[in-house]
Amino acid sequence: MSQSFIKYIKCVGTGTKHNRDLTDEEMYDAMSQMLEGEASREQTAAFLLGWRLKPETTIEFHAALKAIDDVSQKGNRIENGIEIGYPFDGKVDNPYIFPLAARLLEPFGVNIAIPGGALQPAKGGATVKEIVESLSMPANLHYFDRSKYSPKLAALTSVRQELGIRTGLNTIERLPGVGSCDTALIGVFHKPYIERYIEIFAERYRRLVIVKGNEGTPEIFGKCRIWVCESQNCEEISIDPAKFGINYKKSFKPIERDKSIEMVKNPSKELLQIAKLNAALWLFAKGVADSMESGFEMITL
Repeated sequence: MSQSFIKYIKCVGTGTKHNRDLTDEEMYDAMSQMLEGEASREQTAAFLLGWRLKPETTIEFHAALKAIDDVSQKGNRIENGIEIGYPFDGKVDNPYIFPLAARLLEPFGVNIAIPGGALQPAKGGATVKEIVESLSMPANLHYFDRSKYSPKLAALTSVRQELGIRTGLNTIERLPGVGSCDTALIGVFHKPYIERYIEIFAERYRRLVIVKGNEGTPEIFGKCRIWVCESQNCEEISIDPAKFGINYKKSFKPIERDKSIEMVKNPSKELLQIAKLNAALWLFAKGVADSMESGFEMITL
């Protein structure tokens, strides 16, 4: 148990009258102590719960992310790459699209960097890690497992699983900067987090695209909006798959892991069209296409 960590628990866990936001230096130290194992499991769980309920600030997110960066390995730079940030709590309503969409981008020389790892609370769906380990991936898809690029963050998995709820780490863990890509895609479920993601991640990439996509992922299955951020400017764009001739019907029941894998392994014509739409988004995000429409026309199934 760390005596110096107790003061941070008091900042987030003493109720609305006495809670206060942590400074940049305090949050960096708190996150560092959790990553280094100086804070006990009980202290880490107490802080993560209180931090979530307080709730978190952008300054705290920045400091926590810096502490994580300082103990992580980014790997070699991926040329012409896009980092795609998926939630670490899995996917249950639809299969993953990234293996199919990445293959469609091979002719354009676009590389995809996707971080993943063990399941985190609280959804309980199939993970990126499980999909990658179960299927053959195209050569332009580069998977980064957190147990290797950030083992100290991965070591907090068991504590988070025992806690059983989302924490602030769910917000900042999606885009760790693997592959040193200059372009990134991230999904968002709740609209208030759009501005939060811009504040946290926009400065880390030349071009950041935020997708209000399926299950908080950066994947498009139905009508949605995206925000394209570059040079401190953000453009909001509406996307309707029907305008691309796509009328995909999503499942109304949770999809089991094995079923999700089989759907990607042997995709239907409708799912391939969804993959094409998402690949068009990636071309647009990377700047290879000047619009979703032109990107869609460039791709041949």
